[in-house]
Amino acid sequence: MLETYKMVYEGGEGEILEKKSRFIATVRPVESEEEALSFIEKMRKKYWNATHNCFAYVIGERREIMRFSDDGEPGGTAGKPILDVLLGEELYNTAVVVTRYFGGTLLGTGGLVRAYSKAAQEGLVKSRVITKNHGVLIEIGTDYNGVGKLQYLFGQSNVPIMDSQYTESVKMQILVPAGEKEQIKKSVTEATSGRASITDIKELYYAVSQGEYLLFEN
Repeated sequence: MLETYKMVYEGGEGEILEKKSRFIATVRPVESEEEALSFIEKMRKKYWNATHNCFAYVIGERREIMRFSDDGEPGGTAGKPILDVLLGEELYNTAVVVTRYFGGTLLGTGGLVRAYSKAAQEGLVKSRVITKNHGVLIEIGTDYNGVGKLQYLFGQSNVPIMDSQYTESVKMQILVPAGEKEQIKKSVTEATSGRASITDIKELYYAVSQGEYLLFEN
């Protein structure tokens, strides 16, 4: 399991103009090769009258699946540059289709590489990219005397309190990076003089985007 990785949370569309040729980059998150191929086919139908629909995608925790296509452009001038952008941005589970409408002026090999790379980057700029972190959701049980100490501890440690229940006692759910779990537990025990209960609820991935915590099942 990766401790952290980047992916597209919401796909976007970016466009550049290069010597009257239009390059439209469409970006989507994908979880399987079937999903990637379905997305590519959808873009081909949408832009059925385009000169080229070139693509690249990376799928898997170790990027086990990496594919690209020049779709009729000179070899190595389109699909590979798009793939290089995905790898350079260290993205996982992402597909990009760059559609070209030829403007009448040849760009040459170097010009094509730059145009397809730039278009892919523009598509990513218009997408919502997040960093997923391997974390653990933990429930802390304490009496009311321990609440203030724990709130102070979590505030100092930048540990978010995801949920709180106040009844005869207090239960808090906190989200911590997996690698910091034991240290946080130790700090909770010390802060409450061993009177807090600590229970792992589940492992998951989480991201912080636009001030919001996003939770993902493994």
